[in-house]
Amino acid sequence: QVQLVESGGGLVQPGGSLRLSCAASGSGFAFYLMSWYRQAPGKQRVLVASINSGSITNYVDSVKGRFTISRDNAKKMVHLQMNSLKSEDTAVYYCNALVMVETTPHIYWGQGTQVTVSS
Repeated sequence: QVQLVESGGGLVQPGGSLRLSCAASGSGFAFYLMSWYRQAPGKQRVLVASINSGSITNYVDSVKGRFTISRDNAKKMVHLQMNSLKSEDTAVYYCNALVMVETTPHIYWGQGTQVTVSS
């Protein structure tokens, strides 16, 4: 079992910044594919950014150049630095871990943290 706990959400004005953090449990964190998803009201949950065990990153086009995902394997944490925030970034942000156990993928979710961008 892997537990994920997000923190860092809140209310910010347009153009502002927030840093989300996700603390993970489990001894094999360095090998987890870690991602951030978000779900806006009335919309489906979508992938925002991911980072693999080699720290290769991937971003949805709408956040490229504004968001940065990073990981600290020693602390078992993944972060999402969000700059130049827009109202359309308002959503609940979820931390996600994809863990391979032999050849079987296991997916874990955090409880989510609310990000509201509003003046």
